[in-house]
Amino acid sequence: MTDVSQLRRRHLRFGWYALLCFSVVGAGLELMHGFKAGFYLDVESETRRLMWRLAHAHGALLALVNIAFASTLQHLSGAHPSRLRLASGCLVIAGVLLPLGFFLGGLFATAGDPGLPVLLVPVGAALLIAGTALTAHGTR
Repeated sequence: MTDVSQLRRRHLRFGWYALLCFSVVGAGLELMHGFKAGFYLDVESETRRLMWRLAHAHGALLALVNIAFASTLQHLSGAHPSRLRLASGCLVIAGVLLPLGFFLGGLFATAGDPGLPVLLVPVGAALLIAGTALTAHGTR
């Protein structure tokens, strides 16, 4: 199996399983609304609610970005394989760090401020930007 086909399978697998995971997370958030879960809906939980919605939204979006990357790989035949592997790693790690930072930031939120794990978010964002830039550069 070629390097590109391995990357394609990696991103399709990661993207679809991440989309499944964050669809379940979204359903869980809806259930907490439906059952009026106080730890989620109380006024003092506003930061937690915001952070968890951001985790869900970013997780689902990044799942789709990984699926799009898998679809784009066939058009990047001129790109250097090491750049493709670097872009791949950046996008997968961003797909984990961004939603995880939002989720854990909400889990450990206190007094209206997100918890310290929210610091994973800018790292994930930087990796997303790097992976996107490498991919965009490969389309030239």
